[in-house]
Amino acid sequence: MSRAQDERRAAFQRYKEDVQQRGKQFHPYAMFHDTVMSLVVVSVIVGLACIWYFTAENVGEGASKPGWLGVLYEDKADPGTTSFVPRPDWYFYFLFYLLRIFKWPDTVVLGTVGIPTILLIIGLALPFLDRRMERRPLRRPVAMITLVLTAIAMGVLTYKGATAEEAGAGAIQKVPVWMQKFNLPQNARAGAEIFAESACLNCHVYDDEGSSQLGAPELTEEGTRNRGIPWQIAHLKCPSCETPGSPMPPFGNFPEDTLRQLAIFLEASKGESDGG
Repeated sequence: MSRAQDERRAAFQRYKEDVQQRGKQFHPYAMFHDTVMSLVVVSVIVGLACIWYFTAENVGEGASKPGWLGVLYEDKADPGTTSFVPRPDWYFYFLFYLLRIFKWPDTVVLGTVGIPTILLIIGLALPFLDRRMERRPLRRPVAMITLVLTAIAMGVLTYKGATAEEAGAGAIQKVPVWMQKFNLPQNARAGAEIFAESACLNCHVYDDEGSSQLGAPELTEEGTRNRGIPWQIAHLKCPSCETPGSPMPPFGNFPEDTLRQLAIFLEASKGESDGG
């Protein structure tokens, strides 16, 4: 073994002993590591942005062909669409699925505020609760167990949120069944199809299809309330105006004909009591 190797090993051993006794200085050691890591992260983001921009092909106004990382832009949003199903970005899938678990009005605050806030407080408190100098993962069971359980929970919730099917998916196939089962008039078919395609069943239930959210009423027998088509149209345009405190979003951007068709369907929905 050469003398130079002995000197390097001795210097490294002195360095390890010095770090163990006095710690590592923030400047320049920790600052250098943080700077290098920041440059790596920024470089990755810039690289992905360049790949996204230069691999997508512009094919004219309103659309582009997808590249390696998706399209540059798509057609303008249609506020009157009846087929679009809104979903969050992938990094919010865990919250998206928490809302499916805590879907009752009195527990929604747990899924949206309570649980994320508790996890954030635990993460911020960990460095103050475990202040030992030990850095080996196996010697820090509390921190490691918390980290592993959090990662597993986030992973499972993200996966479940990504693969979850929307309530009422495929409900358009139920329209003929509704027409026959509830003896709906033919002029209600168009409204029934709009109702099935417009994600109404994400919050409402109709003939055991869908999922009740935020206290949204069951609509199978909505017509028995005899509210009238004008009231239904006004309610669709501004739910909170007709029903104070209603969390239902307004559908004022829908064309007037679409609102009328929905209103006809709702007024014709009187359950099996009027069925043939």
